[in-house]
Amino acid sequence: MTAAPRPIGVSNGAVSILIGLMETRTGQRIAANRAWRVESALKPLLRARGFESLDQLVAALVGGEDRGLADETVEALLNHESSFFRDPSVIQQVGTLMRDQQSAQQGRRLRIWSAGCSTGQEPLSLAMLLAEQNPLREFPDIVATDVSAAVIARAKAGRFTQFEIQRGLPVRSMVRWFEPVGKDWVASPDLLARVQFRRHNLAQDAAPPGLFDLILCRNVLLYLSPAIRSAVLAKLAAALRPDGRLVLGASETVIGRTEALVPCHAYRGFYHRADKLAAAPAPAAMAAMR
Repeated sequence: MTAAPRPIGVSNGAVSILIGLMETRTGQRIAANRAWRVESALKPLLRARGFESLDQLVAALVGGEDRGLADETVEALLNHESSFFRDPSVIQQVGTLMRDQQSAQQGRRLRIWSAGCSTGQEPLSLAMLLAEQNPLREFPDIVATDVSAAVIARAKAGRFTQFEIQRGLPVRSMVRWFEPVGKDWVASPDLLARVQFRRHNLAQDAAPPGLFDLILCRNVLLYLSPAIRSAVLAKLAAALRPDGRLVLGASETVIGRTEALVPCHAYRGFYHRADKLAAAPAPAAMAAMR
């Protein structure tokens, strides 16, 4: 097998150390054939810090004199791709599930966890959908977490560029829930109050307290090593209520990774705990599948 080319002018040792730092801090692994991404992602940091190469950056990291440098390096390497109402069919199924769950629970407040929420578009999309879907019912608790302190700060501020606001957000929702501020758009206090944003390391930290009716962890497992991926799936399964559901990304699966979760027949692409006997699909869910 031909070895993956390393970035020009960068030693294999420097790239390996940076990849190792990323995995140690976040559980996320950069594949050897994507080592070029390390140099690309860190170029702005090199310029800002006055380093001429990744080797100089690594030397400073190993020296340990600047405690914040490792944090900045990891932040720069993280992938924060997100958009509003990403995969609309999934979001609509979430709305159907929440209606079904709310009817079945007879007034108990539902709980949702958006794990790996990035800059907040996913949980804010859920909040908009559920507020418009059931305006008179008790609103679910929505907990949104990410390993990056920088993106959680951005999510809490609810400030988005014109490009970000146009990616998937219907004009009707934009007008109702956001206000223009300069060149950006800022979420209304009412919308932001519906989501609890917290920093959380999915690979290392315990799940947020309590059990959840729905957990979304989309396109996060892709970046984890197989061992950590299995451990995270077990953690997510333990955080679900017996009748709760887990949503993964379109290219992610639990098959071959854990025995704690199995595919859900009522909601396509969703999963539930293996100790929950497969129940007949709720009428609303069946209707959504037709």
